[in-house]
Amino acid sequence: MSESVFPQLEALLPHVQKPIQYVGGELNSTVKDWDACDVRWALMYPDAYEVGLPNQGVMILYEVLNEREGVMAERTYSVWPDLEALMREHKVPQFTVDSHRPVSAFDVFGLSFSTELGYTNMLTALDLAGIPLEARNRTVDHPIVLAGGHAAFNPEPIAEFIDAAIIGDGEQAVLDMTEIIRTWKAEGRPGGREEVLLRLAKTGSVYIPGFYDVEYLEDGRIGRVVPNRSGVPWRVSKHTVMDLDEWPYPKQPLVPLAETVHERMSVEIFRGCTRGCRFCQAGMITRPVRERSITGIGEMVEKGLKATGFEEVGLLSLSSADHTEIADIAKGLADRYTDDKIGLSLPSTRVDAFNVDLANELTRNGRRSGLTFAPEGGSERMRKVINKMVSEEDLIRTVATAYGNGWRQVKLYFMCGLPTETDEDVLQIADMAINVIAKGREVSGQNDIRCTVSIGGFVPKPHTPFQWAPQLSAEETDARLAKLRDKIRGDKKYGRSIGFRYHDGKPGIVEGLLSRGDRRIGDVIRAVYEDGGRFDGWREHFSYDRWMEAAEKTLPAYGVDVAWYTTRERTYEEVLPWDHLDSGLDKDWLWEDWQDALDETEVEDCRWTPCFDCGVCPQMDTHIQIGPTGKKLLPLSVVK
Repeated sequence: MSESVFPQLEALLPHVQKPIQYVGGELNSTVKDWDACDVRWALMYPDAYEVGLPNQGVMILYEVLNEREGVMAERTYSVWPDLEALMREHKVPQFTVDSHRPVSAFDVFGLSFSTELGYTNMLTALDLAGIPLEARNRTVDHPIVLAGGHAAFNPEPIAEFIDAAIIGDGEQAVLDMTEIIRTWKAEGRPGGREEVLLRLAKTGSVYIPGFYDVEYLEDGRIGRVVPNRSGVPWRVSKHTVMDLDEWPYPKQPLVPLAETVHERMSVEIFRGCTRGCRFCQAGMITRPVRERSITGIGEMVEKGLKATGFEEVGLLSLSSADHTEIADIAKGLADRYTDDKIGLSLPSTRVDAFNVDLANELTRNGRRSGLTFAPEGGSERMRKVINKMVSEEDLIRTVATAYGNGWRQVKLYFMCGLPTETDEDVLQIADMAINVIAKGREVSGQNDIRCTVSIGGFVPKPHTPFQWAPQLSAEETDARLAKLRDKIRGDKKYGRSIGFRYHDGKPGIVEGLLSRGDRRIGDVIRAVYEDGGRFDGWREHFSYDRWMEAAEKTLPAYGVDVAWYTTRERTYEEVLPWDHLDSGLDKDWLWEDWQDALDETEVEDCRWTPCFDCGVCPQMDTHIQIGPTGKKLLPLSVVK
């Protein structure tokens, strides 16, 4: 069945909060003729509409797929608990917002996970859709449940719930997958579900968890991961899109109907990062660096603004100020849109890449809000451990320039619980903030200077040098942060000018359990879901006790516990749950970098220095793509 469920849904909408988020029909959304398409995708960002709609990954895939003849892609988001209850009562299934068709009627149900905390929302959506939670219980008529996004680089905790995972860039991967499904359907779906999954697995670049068995040692560690079908590869490789100029998506960004977390048009100016911050999974798994050209960026901004009417452009990447032509990009765009008052923004700026000219260009047409910097570690020693090579002098010099040029507010991001960290390392965050305020008052001659310190708990992630590191317990994290808070508040002269925001240590432990978990964690996720767990990324919905109770109920049967997955240090010999998924990074290189961290040894950025043999370029047959192109962005000629 593929009829619209909107008539049943419409009757429920007056009874829920923000009904507009379920209605669809956004500017630039696409509705295709169901019968004219032979492969149909339902794409989900497993969070609320306001978080999911601006997500670049889903927006890009939505457009890439819909551009293809005979292929349809529609979107679905997590429904809030108020609508979930009504949908269950009135038997309305999980639906797409584009044409309100049941998700179960599509060929592929693709979920993009940028964080592991979306796993319970996936189970809610599967259950509402009438799709069996466990992959092994699905028939040929159920969609292929596919995971992607950064969290898919270790899909093992959700292995029993998904049919497939794609690691890496999705643009070409979803098109290749579409052709395999299209051919299989045209042949009359021979061999059923098993056959189409086998065809996907044999490409070597789609991971089918059901085709692998995990063997465990007596002490709970993994012995090995073995394919259980012939023709299935021992390792599955990540996808890397080369030449971003050939993929100028989104061309027609979606404009939300309801308020969302980002009200702007965004352009990804480069992908990948080789700064080598050891905690940063995104930087490690997206190597190598691939820059979009200045002219390619200019064209995307022009088309995107025309298509949306937004008044702000976000220049996105993991470290946008590192683009070889960032100064020309910012000046060129500011010049071009002076009359239109289009503001530009960089998500956060590296201290050593900031200069006031760039900052002035970024704020020339928009509002001058606060500047955000991320030193990450409070002490010089910690920054060597994490390979974030920023000295306190650099930071003070940079903020002096900012405050001297009229900025009044600076935000600093740090992490707590990093490997080898002590209380003293964290307390130095207070000293840094105090020095920042003191310098700001000195150079500006004003007392209304503000500095906000924002602290997140460190979670070790797969495919990073810290994948072996022990995590700090929630209690120790909270104790350390309490000392820091007391030190800041206790400063009579500067304390009132310093804002202090932090997360307690509990969500980090759950995230750590999920990020480095193996297949045994699936039982925990299911138990949390059955106990009402939803929207775990939202503070008001998250329950630490619910997760711990679920773990205590399910994990003893396997002889492991939460601490085994989180606060335990791993050894070189241990088989990690994701070792059979190839991010291109050489495991020995990652281990050496972990040893360098323990020795407080810094490593340069390979963009500007000789190669350090991380393994990505030769293994993935890729290479670093950077400018400069030498071109400039000319203002657009006005057609009278």
